Amino acid sequence: MTMKDRLANRAPLDLAGLDEAALMGVIDHSILRPEVTRAEVEAAIDVAIEWNTATICCRPADLELVVKRLRGTEVGPTTVIGFPHGAHTTQIKEREAVLAVDQGAVEIDVVVNIGALRGGDLGYARDELASICYAVAPTPVKVILETAYLTPEQVEAGCRIVVEARAAFVKNGTGYSPRGAEPGEIALMRRVVGNSFGVKAAGGVRTLDALLAVLAAGACRCGATATAAIAAEWRTRGPEAVAAAIAARPAAKTATGPAASEEE
Repeated sequence: MTMKDRLANRAPLDLAGLDEAALMGVIDHSILRPEVTRAEVEAAIDVAIEWNTATICCRPADLELVVKRLRGTEVGPTTVIGFPHGAHTTQIKEREAVLAVDQGAVEIDVVVNIGALRGGDLGYARDELASICYAVAPTPVKVILETAYLTPEQVEAGCRIVVEARAAFVKNGTGYSPRGAEPGEIALMRRVVGNSFGVKAAGGVRTLDALLAVLAAGACRCGATATAAIAAEWRTRGPEAVAAAIAARPAAKTATGPAASEEE
């Protein structure tokens, strides 16, 4: 299987048929903390290669190193654009995206202009995303909505403009907002975009149970830093954890319902 084939899935996973390779194949192993040193980046690359994750998602300045280290492996190099605030000018975000692809990124994670989305300037937010998607096509673009700052109605609107912009994934957050991924919100995003569009969860997914919960809700990719710990948990209690996740599968939050922080 080629790297492109490994990264092609956009649909919800069949948890009942999940094995270790499939589980590791949904993880974008993240190296995004601002204080991470080169030695720590190298160690994180070792982890991703050992467990054969879908990708490594690194800081833009680390991309050249990551691309070099991943040559000959099945792990894809990816990076972030306009991270973490999304408030760069469109020209800067577009140039950053093109440079990342030129350096070897096989996917990019772009932060939407969060203020424009919150303020209802959906045309601006959509057009910016569309220009970035066009500039790097056919490289898949994942769009980060930073849902911790949004109402359910704004999450729905954000999902729609991401689809209209011809991105490949919608993603809940950067991992640097007040909260991380919540299964009910992931289910809402999946409901809006349908089963042929990617949904990525990120933020706070540090255990096997947390990963399986967002996958059960409809995510097909997940950003994580605790990859080795999650893999170790899988080997000790994988089938038991899968059964519990299937039984606890959440319903989608609705745009007329309470905010995520109030519901859970």
